[in-house]
Amino acid sequence: MLKAQFARYCLHFRQPARTSREVLTEKPTYFIKIFDESAPETFGIGECAVFKGLSFDDRPDYETKLAHVCDNINDITMDELREWPSILFGIETAMLDLKNGGVRKPFPSAWSDGDSAITINGLVWMGSIDEMRGRIEEKIAGGFKCLKFKIGGEDFNEELSLIRNVRERFSPSELEIRLDANGAFTPENALNRIGQLAPYCIHSLEQPVRAGQIDEMARICRESPIDIALDEELIGVCNPEEKYSLLEKIRPSYVILKPTLCGGISGSMEWISIAELQSIGWWATSALESNIGLNAIAQWVSTMKVEMPQGLGTGALYTNNIPSPIIQTRDVIRYNPETSWDIPNLEWK
Repeated sequence: MLKAQFARYCLHFRQPARTSREVLTEKPTYFIKIFDESAPETFGIGECAVFKGLSFDDRPDYETKLAHVCDNINDITMDELREWPSILFGIETAMLDLKNGGVRKPFPSAWSDGDSAITINGLVWMGSIDEMRGRIEEKIAGGFKCLKFKIGGEDFNEELSLIRNVRERFSPSELEIRLDANGAFTPENALNRIGQLAPYCIHSLEQPVRAGQIDEMARICRESPIDIALDEELIGVCNPEEKYSLLEKIRPSYVILKPTLCGGISGSMEWISIAELQSIGWWATSALESNIGLNAIAQWVSTMKVEMPQGLGTGALYTNNIPSPIIQTRDVIRYNPETSWDIPNLEWK
């Protein structure tokens, strides 16, 4: 018989992380441990990385639901957890970890054997223009050939000037620029702003307007000179029929998959299948998980034969991340199988 326990853990940012919604200094998360009661020393571990204010399952009874899932781990079904994507992600990956020997390899691959690398984009967090400029220089000096700018937090003209200056220095063949507006534009100004950005050879723009404005988003996708990617728009869309209908109506160029937020691994695979049916591209992005969650997402991505840069570079954001074999060298992440995981002592419930 399987048993499951969970523990709360609070991650602390090295520097405040600004989004279009708030400034983050810490990120609560949960770990779940699953083991056979006859051999408790061998366990799988997953991360239920609920994102306060953003996750579909950010609810007051979250811990109650997590305790219920743990108490009924032998009977719970994945369909029962469709509306609890972060818990589903934690359960799925912990189960796979246990199945593969409890050695933190939910998706064994050449990557987890240390024989391949995953290219990632460099993330330029929001901040003052001077702060963003410094972060750009740091990423470029660090060897990144793809940068993702979070915009919408400062004066648009100043952000536009910043992007113009970067493009004047680096051609599209030298540096790919992705933008993420996090819904900061309005239906009234979105296409005008996109038109001003277009001359700078932008690869894609994520979520120009806030989620839920399906007709407006569809119009923007039709008329935009820049490829549009959906991100927050996918959150809370749980059933395959709803997923198909959403993509069919909006017709984006890309979908951004954050397994913690959009249905776990199984839900993300549904998004991929539906997107590919409609000739829509995709890439995966972490959502401020610890190295436990990042490892699971990276291992999953490594089995998908992706070519474009992924958004998996969050591991260094925290002062108290879980020590792991994941290492970043320039614009790639690797897994060093010679390095051990160091799971801290936690108060398991």
